[in-house]
Amino acid sequence: MADGTLSLSNQFEDATEADWLAAVGKALKGGGIERITRENRDGIKIHPLYRETDFESGSNPRGVPGEAPYLRGPTDTPARYLPWDIRQAFSHPDPATTNLEVLRDLERGATSIHLEIECSGTAGCIITNQDQLSTALSGVRADLATVSLGHLGAGSGTSAAGLLALWADAQDAPNDLKLAFNISPIRQLMVTGQITGGVDAAMNKTAAMVSALSGKFPNATSLEVEAQSVHEAGGSEGQELGALMAGAVDLLRRLDTAGISPSDAPSQILFKLAVDANYGIGIAKLRAARRLWARVQEALGLDPQPMKLHAVTSSRMLTRYDAWVNMLRGTAACFAAATGGADVITVRAFNESLSRPEELGRRIARNTQIMAMEESGLGRVADPSGGAWFSETLAEDLAQVAWAEFQTIESEGGLVESLVGGHLQARVAEKRAALVKDVARRKVPVTGVSEFPLLEEISAPIADIPAPPPGDGVDPVGVETLLPNFKSEPGEDTTAEALVWMTIAAPFEALRDRAEAHLQSTGSRPSIFLATLGPVSEHTARADFARNVFAAGGLEAKTAPVPSESTAELAAAFAASGCKIAVLCGSDKRYPDEAASAAGALKKAGAVSIWLAGKFEATEIDRYIFMGADVVHELTVALAELGVK
Repeated sequence: MADGTLSLSNQFEDATEADWLAAVGKALKGGGIERITRENRDGIKIHPLYRETDFESGSNPRGVPGEAPYLRGPTDTPARYLPWDIRQAFSHPDPATTNLEVLRDLERGATSIHLEIECSGTAGCIITNQDQLSTALSGVRADLATVSLGHLGAGSGTSAAGLLALWADAQDAPNDLKLAFNISPIRQLMVTGQITGGVDAAMNKTAAMVSALSGKFPNATSLEVEAQSVHEAGGSEGQELGALMAGAVDLLRRLDTAGISPSDAPSQILFKLAVDANYGIGIAKLRAARRLWARVQEALGLDPQPMKLHAVTSSRMLTRYDAWVNMLRGTAACFAAATGGADVITVRAFNESLSRPEELGRRIARNTQIMAMEESGLGRVADPSGGAWFSETLAEDLAQVAWAEFQTIESEGGLVESLVGGHLQARVAEKRAALVKDVARRKVPVTGVSEFPLLEEISAPIADIPAPPPGDGVDPVGVETLLPNFKSEPGEDTTAEALVWMTIAAPFEALRDRAEAHLQSTGSRPSIFLATLGPVSEHTARADFARNVFAAGGLEAKTAPVPSESTAELAAAFAASGCKIAVLCGSDKRYPDEAASAAGALKKAGAVSIWLAGKFEATEIDRYIFMGADVVHELTVALAELGVK
């Protein structure tokens, strides 16, 4: 062991910021730092370098972990039994199969379970009565592993919560059980577009349930406030955070009217956000959420309580093609959630995008968290991103943008009224359209789909799911037993346009679907011919670019057996390929002399259309592909020209 501090930089001269800026200018050939400054989807500038001057001065400007106002998490004890809760999701339609999966995953490292209930069985476990729930949870020790509910039906989740409460009452020492009932009428409005009986009646029942559940189960949370749906519908980080705060305030306001004090409700809330593979923004988003919640409590005059934050890896980032890459996306998102200070993390199975995940998908999801927690040591540090200039500055910027969105929603009457009026959905739709446009132009790359696609990929495994029997809704007996004296007159349904979840790879995957269907029906994959100009050293970059572009639509790129040395040889190679589309690939300096003549020869050889990789314009060229082009549109045209339906 060294007796003193070992300096690793004392042999180097001190570098100043001016030195760094000069080096940047030299590397950019005279360009300024603004050339490598980017904007996120909320218009926040992301700088290439953050300095101490970007961050607030003073000691511990964000407090310390575990102390009010809880801007850096609810605890400062990294050596506690679990740095965060590894919450595994289960959605097999059969309760008995779900039980086998639950027990196996708890035995192998999951620390809590999230049971998705959906009466039809198309998206979750069919649990419509007490017997089915007891089957699904048989052998589960809820005093050790939290049981969390996800309710995908048209109700607010009170019926499912009632069933879980009856199950818990039958266990030993129910006061010790850790439960997350996740009742959320506002979430139902966002996801399904309807609150049956109206929001007022739903909130009255929710308030009665909160009173009953909090008295019976002191270690449980009964409410959920989520803005994950805003993310999954294509919204920005600022919109997601703003909606999260608006949802919390709207809930507190309506529960107060129904008899639950705003000072009592925060301890019952589990907040839920999405995290994607952009871990820098993900870390900042979670840190911003805590700042916003502290500010809301301050504005409401409440004593600060820690925010219990559940981070779920993004569904919209998952791909059906080359689904194996989803493992990398999940790992990056898990890192963001853990480093950003989430209390609960759910990593989606990499093959969830294909169908219901099976053992391999759940095992990878579970082990991603275990490796992050134990092997990578993320669980051994209290607030690992605390004080990082980039994370802290971006978190503050996101909080400012989100607060503005929150104020806008409040000016519209709160989250429910904003949804009913379609205001939030309209703003989310704008961000979604911009995101779809950036994906189509490959400004937002999707590895394995729009970038580096594999035409001959190995399919990922999925669960074998039998056709589920028809469901008829959750048995309300749970609620009636818990609330025997509850009376509420339902009114008209509260309706709004639902926030429809998206996947960013969908436009490219639709093109791939068409190409794969053509392959299955005809036995041949749709293809294009790469007409290369000049030596290999000149055309390789453009040829590889074109090959990847067309593969993103499921088209195979064919080339001459050896580089052609004349237009006649190029035309002959094209004719032999059997293709209808030729794509000229060469250097900018060669195009003026050879592109037009090559295009003419290729058309005489039978080419239906001539494309060019680059921006050199000539009358003989029909279409162009280049960096920033709308690749989805160009591939749609290509498939149409090839007769692919």
